[in-house]
Amino acid sequence: MTVIEQQPAKPIGGAAKPPTDQPALRMGWLDALRGVAALLVAVHHFGLIRLLPYGGTINREFDLGIYAVMLFFLVSGYIVPASLERRGDVRGFWIGRIFRIYPLLIVVITAALLILPRAHSAVPDVVVDHPLRSSLANVLLLHEMLNVPSALGAMWTLCYEMVFYFFVGALFVQGRHRLSSPIAIGFAGLALLLGAAVTPAMITVDRESTRNLIVGATVVMAMGLACILTGRTALVRLGSLVLGGLGAVLLFLNARSTFFESMTILATMFAGTAIHRIERGQLDRLQGLLCCGFVLVSGVLVGFLYNHGDAFYRTWTSSWVGFSLPYAAAWATFGLGMLLRNRRFPRVLTWLGAISYSVYVVHIPVLHAVTWLIPGDAFPHHGPGKFVPALIFLAAVLLFSHLTYRLVELPGQNLGRRLLKTLNTRSARHPENPPAAESPA
Repeated sequence: MTVIEQQPAKPIGGAAKPPTDQPALRMGWLDALRGVAALLVAVHHFGLIRLLPYGGTINREFDLGIYAVMLFFLVSGYIVPASLERRGDVRGFWIGRIFRIYPLLIVVITAALLILPRAHSAVPDVVVDHPLRSSLANVLLLHEMLNVPSALGAMWTLCYEMVFYFFVGALFVQGRHRLSSPIAIGFAGLALLLGAAVTPAMITVDRESTRNLIVGATVVMAMGLACILTGRTALVRLGSLVLGGLGAVLLFLNARSTFFESMTILATMFAGTAIHRIERGQLDRLQGLLCCGFVLVSGVLVGFLYNHGDAFYRTWTSSWVGFSLPYAAAWATFGLGMLLRNRRFPRVLTWLGAISYSVYVVHIPVLHAVTWLIPGDAFPHHGPGKFVPALIFLAAVLLFSHLTYRLVELPGQNLGRRLLKTLNTRSARHPENPPAAESPA
């Protein structure tokens, strides 16, 4: 079993605290932020804002989707590396991530394909028409980096989450995991300096190059995870570095979105980690605040500098303000959440946070089901009646999300814990090294 002490930027050795099988205590303020963000993504995709007075102007000047996903990225940056460092076990981290993410995706995508008619399918035709290529890319959760459409529209953010996991693991096994602040500044600086200079999807220029990259990424990711799952110190290190290299190649050379958005997303996530380090006394407060200030200002400026013309088709926004303003608002919301973090949050918000991942995944098929089952002329287009389809949609999303959380997410996570416990037991029976001689991972 490979365990790793928390040390600042140097090789780690010696005995370390064994990982716990107990889930981390929930933090109400993070649950509230996650829950609100997930629900706003659903609201955005339904187009509810357009039903409001001046809804078109609001959509153009404040993209609700950018606001919600950037808030998500801040939350992930804050909590994900902390989860790895608390456990001190790269294998346990990956097993937890896999069984947290994949069971729900598999169930929801399968149900959408089986239940919804082709004319109202939540899965794009291009994905269905190229099943092998699309399945491989989406199973890797790297499709955004492989120039392949998402099986569900909202899944594009999970690709950036996956690359972030790659980087976090690679940094951790090298003992450089506390370099969050300079890394965040580096990504933000690249966004500012090269925001429009790097061409998106440079590798996948045709069908053959796309196929080759998908096959190559599949092999590399499988090898990296296989090494990590052995639990052997040297192989865990090797596998983590391989995944980190894969993430870097795909992010810098083949992300579908604009370079400035991709770099801003990673800068935001590492800035979230820096905030966590400030709070835990692992990072000088002034240094951390300067880092966060730079990332925030950079995120606003890149919208002004680069989010024009063809960039709209890749950021899915309508103006530079529509990118920059919600980005700043996401930071303000996260800051407000931190200020209130010691307060008790309403139970409905913590419940919404618990089911937030289900809300994020389930709402796309529910949206297509609502448009299929409710004719366009079933309700008036003016007055209070125009909000009825939206209310039906939101109620259905919350209901199905609660069910999938209970019936799919929780059992999947429990299965992952049992698997990890079994692997840990086997590793304890056959240690790779005597405890006193354990080498760093």
